[in-house]
Amino acid sequence: MALTKQERRKRIKQRIRKIISGTADRPRMNVFRSNKQIFVQLINDVEGNTLLAASSRIKDIAEKKATKSEKAAMVGKLVADKALAAGITEVVFDRNGYLYHGRVKQLADAARKGGLKF
Repeated sequence: MALTKQERRKRIKQRIRKIISGTADRPRMNVFRSNKQIFVQLINDVEGNTLLAASSRIKDIAEKKATKSEKAAMVGKLVADKALAAGITEVVFDRNGYLYHGRVKQLADAARKGGLKF
């Protein structure tokens, strides 16, 4: 029997998460993509806390007229700026079961251009 999209993403996510883990000096950059918004968190899995977060719901980004991909790129740039201000230069990228394509790729490329290494 064929898997639903949600079941398929859950399996991919489990396969990724058993390998990827974030630490204090190299946190996990987790991406969540809804139909309209995109969210990013830098997570320290050792202590189990979120170091910083950014999303497309932030007032500066939400007010702009742009496509979802362009907003994802803005979020990537924003999270890179916040991370560099917090002293974080390297992260482990967790695409959270989504394909590395479209908005997820735009966000990752913008974060790399912003100065994050992964």
